[in-house]
Amino acid sequence: MTNPFFAAAVAATLTLGAPAAAQDFAAVDTAIEAGDFEQITSLIVWQNGKLLHEAYYDGDAETRRNTRSVTKTVTAMLVGAAIAEGHLSGVEQPLFPFFADRGPGRHPDPRKDAAPIEDFLTMSSLLECNDENPYSRGNEEKMYLLEDWVGFMLDLPVRGFPAWEAKPEDRPYGRAFSYCTAGVSLMGAMLERATGEGLPAFARRTLHEPLGIAEPEWQFAPLGFAQGGGGAGYRSRDLLQLGRLLLGKGEVDGRRILPADYVEAMVTPKAQVMPGFDYGYLTWLPTLEIEGEQVATYAMNGSGGNRVLVVPDREAVIVVTTTNFNTRQPHAITDRLLSEQLLPRLR
Repeated sequence: MTNPFFAAAVAATLTLGAPAAAQDFAAVDTAIEAGDFEQITSLIVWQNGKLLHEAYYDGDAETRRNTRSVTKTVTAMLVGAAIAEGHLSGVEQPLFPFFADRGPGRHPDPRKDAAPIEDFLTMSSLLECNDENPYSRGNEEKMYLLEDWVGFMLDLPVRGFPAWEAKPEDRPYGRAFSYCTAGVSLMGAMLERATGEGLPAFARRTLHEPLGIAEPEWQFAPLGFAQGGGGAGYRSRDLLQLGRLLLGKGEVDGRRILPADYVEAMVTPKAQVMPGFDYGYLTWLPTLEIEGEQVATYAMNGSGGNRVLVVPDREAVIVVTTTNFNTRQPHAITDRLLSEQLLPRLR
């Protein structure tokens, strides 16, 4: 089934407009170049259809930025594209049956077989997988030691909830958030099986070419499938287009790329990371303070403090790329750049 969204899509020309009020960002450039925010590599600030600022502190506009887990949000977008084309029936469709040929694996459990795609989009599946816990069986660092990443995820047991830990039904949105890269990698492999296309080809056709995005540098699992869980290298302006897609609820420059209701679901709270900080479909939903006002935002986050921040209330997208991978508290550094230098400059 071919969706009309894609049948009519043509390669987009990136519409940014001329830079406005560049002098307002001179102090930002000076602070970044002085190392006040460690190793920031590029910055784009776009608002109300205009490019307010674009700067490269390492490389140039054509440099591919490894923004790590920003790729996860792209995978969520591709799930929406697969639903729109009829390859998937919806987010309620179980994920594990796509790998039925692999057999029951270790720790067979009917709850695993019934787990919907939405559980993996919201980082709230019942599988024992937690990248924040080095003891977790599903910690991503343990996956990277193995050849079979799909088998790694399929073999995980169902997690337990001891008495001191709230069960999913007792938490906001009825879900227990647990950050799990292996689950997103499994979704990438699932998309290849569902669509019959390699992930790069499917992404090129349904997302990248309609948005005018150059081919990213994909990372691949040892057994050959593209890594949907992180590591795709995008140009900074490509990241801006992905942010604009979230801002426009699936539409950019008058082109409908993804269904509006699916993108709306992506940015609607589905799980709670912590009080005041929610999560949608592989999209972070922090509430930020801008000039004393609490403002809802969407974020594509990657390690090192890489971020594509969407501020719907200000019709703005901010792209920050970094190489702060070995720096202490890199996300806090990006937070400080945003709060001290960038958010106050939004009109």
